[in-house]
Order: sequence, then structure tokens, then C-alpha cells
Amino acid sequence: MIKIYLFILSLCLGNQVCAQQNGFKIPDTLRNKNYDYLFERAEDLEKDSVKQSLYLRTFLLKATAEKNSEEIVNGYKNYVHYSPENLKLVYADSMIYAAKKSGDNALIGSAYLSKGIVYYAQKKHNYALNNYLIANNFISKTNDTYLIYKVKYNIANIKYYLRFYDEALSLFQECITYFKDENARAYLNSLHLIGLCYNKIGNYGLCSETNEKGLAEGKRLANNEMESYFIHSEGINQYFKNNYATAIKKITYSLPAIKENEDFANESVGYFYIGKSYWALKKPKMALPYFRKVDVIFDAKGYIRPDLLENYELIIRYYKSEDNLKAQLHYIGKLLKADSILDHKYQYLSSRIHKEYDTKEILSEKKNIENQLDKRKHNDFIFITVIIFLFFSILLLAYRHIRNKSMYRQKFEELMKKSQVLKVQVKNINKGALDINEDTVASVLKQLEKFEKDKKFLEKDLTLAKLTVAFDSNTKYLSQIIYHYREKKFTEYINDLKIDYLISILKIDKRIRNYTNKALAEEAGFSSTQRFANAFLTKTGMPTSYFIEELKKSYPTL
Repeated sequence: MIKIYLFILSLCLGNQVCAQQNGFKIPDTLRNKNYDYLFERAEDLEKDSVKQSLYLRTFLLKATAEKNSEEIVNGYKNYVHYSPENLKLVYADSMIYAAKKSGDNALIGSAYLSKGIVYYAQKKHNYALNNYLIANNFISKTNDTYLIYKVKYNIANIKYYLRFYDEALSLFQECITYFKDENARAYLNSLHLIGLCYNKIGNYGLCSETNEKGLAEGKRLANNEMESYFIHSEGINQYFKNNYATAIKKITYSLPAIKENEDFANESVGYFYIGKSYWALKKPKMALPYFRKVDVIFDAKGYIRPDLLENYELIIRYYKSEDNLKAQLHYIGKLLKADSILDHKYQYLSSRIHKEYDTKEILSEKKNIENQLDKRKHNDFIFITVIIFLFFSILLLAYRHIRNKSMYRQKFEELMKKSQVLKVQVKNINKGALDINEDTVASVLKQLEKFEKDKKFLEKDLTLAKLTVAFDSNTKYLSQIIYHYREKKFTEYINDLKIDYLISILKIDKRIRNYTNKALAEEAGFSSTQRFANAFLTKTGMPTSYFIEELKKSYPTL
């Protein structure tokens, strides 16, 4: 009966979303914006739900109008991420419905995986696992490596929760190998969980090493989202090393950020180990308030895991020492309730993960070996075919390489002949009047010259709107003047200034030539490494790596 009610509620809310979209028209200012722009604006406006809603709705309506299945799914995924807790699963169901209409296994698998992640965040592990297994059925039929490892990561989380630490550790180690160069946050998350696994199997030294590595890698990647989690993990690890004061200090330091993330699970675990540290220091009265906080979270969220059962055992021991029978009876009831929940949940999860995931992995490996044996029957034919294919592929690659090298070299020489790379030319001043007051034009041009001279273009996330405010102008006039006198649209104008600046310092500063693309992007104020690489290639006609290598070879003393 409850399931039927929830299904009807989902349909009603889903129809309400569609009705809202149908009655909504994309504003003219957003009509030609791409999906990346709309997503980034929604992300920037996370603290302003009213304005954010405009970009979320525009994204989804644009995708629906263009019948773009992938972006429709992404549109609902955006709603899943940014909507209130009570609506996340409704949008998740809409996302799955849209994915199923596409018939694309990767989209369907990704949608189920996202719904499972919502359940996991709510610590409803049974429902999370159900969706992970469905996701795995679809994703295993694709060649989408990222999604395959994303499923692997989330299954590893369930294994960690089930206390299959060695199995979880093996999966997380596979994940860091893949995610290291693919996704910084997923890489750091996997490192964090590897540290937790080491702690659980009693290897406290490797746990500390992993936490230190996580903090160092976070700094290297300029990503501090996991900093508090590595400190939290090390605080718990210090408890097991009997360094109780250090444990209290580190966990206490980490908790504000964890609470801000609304991560009640790690908050609860943190309180428990602070309480245990005070208990170990023979300060039970200081421990008790932290044990009670664990109980409050259990009441509010239903969150419990095996090691937290000791929370109730210690509370009961405390009240026994105080001869408080009423309190003892109350917390004995809590302990029995928590134990019952865990017993049911673990039995269900353990049987399903072994039956439907581990067995499938073994069968998949068996099939893979059988396929390899079958292929050996045609080995001679395949070998000759592959050799011929490789021969012509190498010829084609060699031709392209020589052609590209020649083209890059020509562009490099042209670039180096310029006496002043960082010089903005004012073009076609007299090529026709703008329908703008001459004084206004003169004022904006003067500000542009100062803007270029002072290298204000190096500011990150510089937009036409921001520059308009700085110039006390308006976006229409500023974009027209830039286009008229610089013959470039605003984005190209800013990107070219950044690239010209980088080229000028690369020519004179040998130290900068050793920077990574990420560091060069930061130096020039690009918001991402990929945007920098694209802008450099567009401006110069060659990749950054080629330009720098040629600079080192041809002009070592510059």
C-alpha cells in the first residue's frame, strides 16, 4: 500500500514538474547559451535558490526542446543535486524515466547509479544497493570506463559498510589508479576510504601514511573539499594509536566542515570517537555528552553501524556506575533496537552483494576467459589482420605527425618573429561609426587601454558583466566597442590577451617553461585547464607542449 502511494505521489510531482516547464519560457538573454554556461551559473547560484531555479529550468527546457536525451537526463540530475531532500527521489525517478526513453544503456545505468547515491547519502543502504546493482546490469553492457569505475567505487562503499574491508580495499585501489588522472574528487574520496580500510584492518601506520598523502594530493590538485575528512580519519586513527588528546583535537577540528556538508554519518562517528577518547582518559562525564549526540543522530536519521553499538554499551555502563536504573533500561532498549536494525540490514545487504555483484563479476571473468580461448582458434587470421591494420595505422599516424610538426613549426617561427607578443592592436578605428556617443566610446577605449596595460585580464572568471560594472558602462556598448575596435568577441578578446601574456613570459622566463598546463592556466587566470588548452591551440595553432619544447630547443637562453 505504501509503495502504491509513493508511486502515485511520484507521478503527480513528475507531472507538476512537466507542467511548470511547459508554462515556462526561456528568457531571450539565455536562449543561445550552451549547457555548460547554464550549469555553471546554476552552480554559482547555489545559495540563491530563486535565481538558480531560472538556470535549472532553462537547462531542462532547452534539452527537452532539442530532444537531447543525454542533456535531459543531466537536467533532471541537476534537480536531484540541488533540490530539497524530500524531492530528490522524485527527480531521480524522472531522470530514470527520461533515460529509459532514450534506450541508451549508459544513460539508464548512470540514472540508476545517481538514484542509488541519493539513497546512500540518506544511509538507506538497502535501496542504494538495489539501484547500484540495476545500474551495474546496464553499465556492464557498455564500454563507458568512467561509469564502470563509478559503479565499482559505490559497490566498494557498500562492502566497506558491510565490513568486508579487504574486498573494499582492493576495489578502492583500482579506483585510485583510474580516477587519479580522470576526476580529482573521486580520486581523493578513494584515497580517504583506503585510509579507513587500513584503520579497520589494524594497519594504523598505512592509515596515517594514506591520510598524509591525501592532504598532500589535495594541495597539489588545489582541491580542499576532502581536507576535513582526512583530518577526521587521522583523528580516529590516533584513538587506535592510544593518542587520545590528539584524537580529540583532530576530530573536533574536522567536525564544523563535516556538519556544514550535512554529513550526519561522519558527524556521528566523530562524536563517538571523541567520547571514547575521553572515556579512555578516565573522564566519563566529559564522554557522556558526545555519546548522547550519537544517540540524537540515531533518533533523527536512523543511522547506526556495528562499531557504534558500543556507544550504547558505554552509556549503559555509565548509568550503571551512577545506579540509575531508569536510564539503564532506556538505553538497553535503544541498544536492542539498533542491534535489530543492523542484523536485518546486514543480512539483506550481504546476501545480495555476494549473489548479484560478486557472482556476476566471477561469471563475467569466466566468460572473458572462454572468449579468449575461442579467439585463439582464429589466431593466425586475426594476427595477420592486426599486423596489416597496424602497418597502415602507423603510416597514417606518421604522415599526420610529419604534417602537424611542419605546420606547428611554421606557426612557431611566425610567432617568434613578432617583436612584441603582448601588444593589442587598435584596428579599423575609422571603418564606420558606431551608434554610440563619441564621448562614451572614447571613455571605454581609454579604460580598455588601462585594463590591458595593467593586465586586469588575468583575473579568473572575468565576464562581460563584471567588466561592464568596472567600466560603469553597459554590456551592449562594451561588447560593440570591443568587437569594433579589437575585431573580436568578448571571450576571444580576453582569451587572446591571456595567451599573449603567457607567450611573453614563456619567452623570457625559463622557470615558467617547466609549469604544467594546470599551473599555466592558473597563471593566466583561466577557470579550467581544458579551456586554457583550447584557447592556446585556437590562438597559436599548436599545442602548449609543442610550443614550450620548441622554445627550449630553439631559444634556450631567452
